[in-house]
Amino acid sequence: MRATRLSPRRRASEATRLPPLLRLLILTQLAFNIGFFAVLPFLAEHLGGAVGMAGWLVGFVLGLRTFSQQGLFVVGGALADRYGVRPVVLAGCVLRIAGFGWLGYAGQAGTVVGAVLLIGFAAALFSPAVESEVARQAVAHEESGGGSRTRVLALFTVAGQAGAFVGPLLGALLLEVDFRAVCLAGAGVFVLVLAAHAWLLPQHIPGRTRVRVRGGVGPLLRNRRFLALACAYGAYLLAYNQLYLALPAEVERAAGSQAPLAWLFALSSLLVVTAQLPVTRWVGERLSLRRSMAAGLALIAAGFAVVAAVLPAGRTGTAGLLPAAGFVVLLTLGQMLVAPAARAWVPDLAEEGRLGLYTGALSSVSGLIVLVGSAVTGSLLDSGLPSAVPWVLLAAVPAAAVVLLPRGARRA
Repeated sequence: MRATRLSPRRRASEATRLPPLLRLLILTQLAFNIGFFAVLPFLAEHLGGAVGMAGWLVGFVLGLRTFSQQGLFVVGGALADRYGVRPVVLAGCVLRIAGFGWLGYAGQAGTVVGAVLLIGFAAALFSPAVESEVARQAVAHEESGGGSRTRVLALFTVAGQAGAFVGPLLGALLLEVDFRAVCLAGAGVFVLVLAAHAWLLPQHIPGRTRVRVRGGVGPLLRNRRFLALACAYGAYLLAYNQLYLALPAEVERAAGSQAPLAWLFALSSLLVVTAQLPVTRWVGERLSLRRSMAAGLALIAAGFAVVAAVLPAGRTGTAGLLPAAGFVVLLTLGQMLVAPAARAWVPDLAEEGRLGLYTGALSSVSGLIVLVGSAVTGSLLDSGLPSAVPWVLLAAVPAAAVVLLPRGARRA
């Protein structure tokens, strides 16, 4: 049957037809990313310049932030299952405000590390709580005839990318004052989020049952289908993180500087903001969740293969940047297929009442894969091997992940 084509006005009003709680949570993701990305892109330069940290220590501090956030998502998810979304989100916002304020005034390595750990742990509280509740509400919205859960989760992705696009622009403007102003502005965004959630987020969300913190990890570790999904998602995240590792090296080789990186990042964000919902709608009418993820992983593998195929020619300048741009486009298209499908799949694999734990575990398992895989990738890039070899090996990772995907997924 031919799909009905929606008008731009109808597509634009899609978010307004959602229940109030879903609208609040999607706007929360937008605000989270505005506040976070107003600070993060400028952190490394601040640590190396104003604070005077050595390069290895800057990398170590940034790694600590990732570990304290992604690695502890499973903790935040379990706490949301036990105590509910509201207290966990509010506690995370308070910690993020304190962390940004502390970072703005931190001038020594020890105080910087403390602030960064607090910032990361704050996200480990509120992000899995919000993401799991969005997934749960998306399933309820779907079951009530409101529309596909994947579409709701795609809208959540769009909101996050819009925040990731606006945040650095805000930070760059405030950086004209100083880094402290950037941190305080980020804290101010989270003050607004805290106030909005204290006022609007219900004490008890209908249909959500609280469970004990203990007793959920064992069944999770025995859930082979979920672990397979988490590993495949980890392969996607490892590939996505090459925007910050392999891509800058390639841009440096082709252009002689990393100046074009900002344009490539903007290209990625704009693609998601403008194309995510139409792509998700088209895929949802044709593919299962498994096939959607498989197609996305194949596109990502193709992006790495494009660069690997052209690298031996050694082109530089504008022509040399075209493969990098092709990689960004294919990686972003793959992300549009993989990320909403993976989030939509988790509720089907999670135990009753443990969606927060499983949502957090998805990030924690994949974060561990990214941590190990990025270390290996960094070694490959510095190994002296032909420049195409790391890109060939990176192409093999998402291609191999297709085999890991569990069978029997519902329609996207």
